[in-house]
Amino acid sequence: MRVFVTGGTGHSGSYVIPELVAAGHEVTGLARSDRAAAALSALGAKVRRGDLQDLDGLKEAAAESDGVVHVAHRQDLLPSGGIDAVAAAELPIVLAYGEALAGTGKPLVAAGSIDSPGSLGRPVTEEDPALPGGVEHRGTLRVRNVVERAVIGLSEHGVRSSVVRIANIAHSTTDRAGFLPTLIALAKEKGFVGYPGDGANLWNAVHARDAACVFRLALERGAAGRYWHAVGDGGIPFREIAEAIGGRTGLPVVSVPSDVLMVPGHFGFLANIVTQSYPASSLITRRTLGWDPVQPGLLAGLDNGHYFPAG
Repeated sequence: MRVFVTGGTGHSGSYVIPELVAAGHEVTGLARSDRAAAALSALGAKVRRGDLQDLDGLKEAAAESDGVVHVAHRQDLLPSGGIDAVAAAELPIVLAYGEALAGTGKPLVAAGSIDSPGSLGRPVTEEDPALPGGVEHRGTLRVRNVVERAVIGLSEHGVRSSVVRIANIAHSTTDRAGFLPTLIALAKEKGFVGYPGDGANLWNAVHARDAACVFRLALERGAAGRYWHAVGDGGIPFREIAEAIGGRTGLPVVSVPSDVLMVPGHFGFLANIVTQSYPASSLITRRTLGWDPVQPGLLAGLDNGHYFPAG
């Protein structure tokens, strides 16, 4: 299968491309710079020069392919416009793919996010739809759901579209700017590893290599209009994550009171995120796609030490 991939040089995408190539697919990645082009070539992909703002170019690339894996987003918009601006920029991108692939039955697999289940009282499953953008909800990923719903909606127009919701913590030996490095850097800056309240709030996680496998399986055999969960660890208490970091850094592990003043004071821009609970199930993905994560879990990954380089 000829597969067009965006975001191929990012943390998740840099595992998706080798996964596809190893399975025998011919991959073309989008690159906006010489550096990105070189990185894509090193991963085994062909290179198409361009960027996410060139909608005509994206439509052309999609039309020339047998399937599309969309992992990229306009991260450059985060500092000025936040997640709202990122979602606003991504919506026309997925609609452009839909225009190019309409009526073909070709697959479009887009990256999604797992939000807090709120009042569900149970882990989020693949059958839980994305929340409408206008619904009042504490989760910071709410507006991103507009994009997910648009992708799913393309299934009504002859596109085998689906969304792979990547676990909130995607870890690997090459993770340099994700949630864990940020949390570790914060702990070193503060002199202790903090967790909110009793630290019982649950976080889901996946190894980036296992997540890449879900993208491949969804591309190859996933049904249209479905959500898939790339979740290896369904719910790890935040306190245990903090303790694992403390064990490696030698820093004390301390509860930060769940007070609206105290928690933001320690966690800064992460305050609203770290206080949430994100239990999630991937049972349907495992059963339907035959996905079997084989990489180390989050706590084992932290214990391996690659997040804590010497010196």
